Amino acid sequence: FVLWTQGCLHKCPGCQNPQTHSFDDGFLIDIEEIKEQIDELEGQDGITFSGGDPFYQVEECIEIAKYVKSKKMNIWCYTGFTYEVLLSMNNPKIIEFLKLIDVLVDGPFILEKKSLDAIFRGSTNQRIIDTKLSLKNKSIVLVDKYYTQNKKKNKRDRIYI
Repeated sequence: FVLWTQGCLHKCPGCQNPQTHSFDDGFLIDIEEIKEQIDELEGQDGITFSGGDPFYQVEECIEIAKYVKSKKMNIWCYTGFTYEVLLSMNNPKIIEFLKLIDVLVDGPFILEKKSLDAIFRGSTNQRIIDTKLSLKNKSIVLVDKYYTQNKKKNKRDRIYI
């Protein structure tokens, strides 16, 4: 389940979702309707906030994230802001949202650093951060398992389709 928020000022060249940049496009949906959709999910153990940039609608995202957590689900969030910039904003709502997020993929998409080998990231500058441990340790903790290089594959590890 991915919640695509509308609005982003980063406007990264090569962004996969340029239609989400405008704050005037998209459509409004009641948060209660999103909660109902979450209730109908089967076989899901989490949701992802993406966009646009969810931090431009942080209060609404907090409400949804709290509901997701009440369902014992995990939360991933993609943002063009770096973790450090989010903290430097000194906004209690941003901190509240970060505390609800399990994994934060941070940083702008940089076309020159685009890599198909960057698991769960579009460009190699983006980081996959264990948000809860990072907040607890007061320093960034990466989720190491997503940084291991793809093991060399032999022909039996692949299939022609």
